[in-house]
Amino acid sequence: MIPLKMAIKVVNSNIPRLSNERIALRDAVGRVLAEDILADGDQPPFDRSMMDGFAVAAADVANAPITLKIVGESAAGRGWHKKIKRGEAVRIMTGAPVPAGADTVQRVELTRSFFEGGAEFVEILEAARKGISVVKKGSEIRRGKRLFSIGDRVDPQNIAALAAFGYARVSVAKRPRIAIFGTGTEIVEIGKRPGRDQIRNSNSITLGALAEASGGEVEIFPNANDDLASLKKQIRTAIRSRDILITTGGVSVGKYDLTKAALTELGAEIFFEKVALKPGKPVIAARLGKTLVFALPGNPVSAAVTFYLFVRATILGMQGVKTTSLRPGTATLAASVKGANDRRTLAAARLENDTNGRLVAVPLRGKGSSDLVSFARAEVLIDLEIGTSAEAGSLVQILYL
Repeated sequence: MIPLKMAIKVVNSNIPRLSNERIALRDAVGRVLAEDILADGDQPPFDRSMMDGFAVAAADVANAPITLKIVGESAAGRGWHKKIKRGEAVRIMTGAPVPAGADTVQRVELTRSFFEGGAEFVEILEAARKGISVVKKGSEIRRGKRLFSIGDRVDPQNIAALAAFGYARVSVAKRPRIAIFGTGTEIVEIGKRPGRDQIRNSNSITLGALAEASGGEVEIFPNANDDLASLKKQIRTAIRSRDILITTGGVSVGKYDLTKAALTELGAEIFFEKVALKPGKPVIAARLGKTLVFALPGNPVSAAVTFYLFVRATILGMQGVKTTSLRPGTATLAASVKGANDRRTLAAARLENDTNGRLVAVPLRGKGSSDLVSFARAEVLIDLEIGTSAEAGSLVQILYL
């Protein structure tokens, strides 16, 4: 049984980096960048108005109210590209270029326009300081500056920036190809009604969803029975052209726990088979050929926790993500939690805010590592070192799921 920190280190040291591919930007959400994203021009590309109103020289309106002659109009996509003179104003729309000679925009609500003698004028009712409602050219980013780096993920919030700077196609890391199957003759598929002594296969669908959320390309295989020959055959089939194989069950020390034996007979290199962790002590990390193998516990909570610690990091690391560990934080504990004497404890909790605005971790009092109903509400894991406990009201370390 090795310490959790050592197990994580072993896994991280054996993660290969996948090759890259170039794809259309519309397909890039969720993918990991394999190139730096640079601005191909200043943003904004010109002094831009933030308001509908009138572009003027601040010096002209310092002693408002004052009347100015309207000499043009600047709209988005149709700028007025002359230079205004003293005593002049240009009607301007939101997003339009601010013409040369103007250094401020007075919003339309503080003006009154009118015609007189065949010309149009505007009365500026209040003064406007220099720079008001004007976004200066290049104030958001300058040409050649880096927006995003290799290892950053493309998401719905940042994809607009890539589009704005002409990245119709983008270089990304290939997605890890992942095979998943459960083990155990007691397991039936989701759509079937379990018979006596049977349960439905919740692990494979859960791990598949988690793997896809991490960027993996997933195929779920049929469940394998508790038979060494059939388990070996299933493993051989599943690892073909796969970067990662995830199995659940069969990793403890019972009569029908055959996963380690199957991997060993197939010639796998076993990195570790037990971790000083609660939940998740019996977990195997190995390499079979070029495929990394993670044989996770059969209990749903243990399977999920070990996925978050080991498999998620591997999927992200293969794509070149810079930070692969769960995001740490702190919270005030709502109720006491007792840690294990021989293992590091990761206790599931949900989050809430108390009346003082403090972040509070509320432990989920499940019925053990098989209680998937309780774990379904988990938002964080309370992290307790070996042999430690925490009382209600104390500040604890948490890991965000």
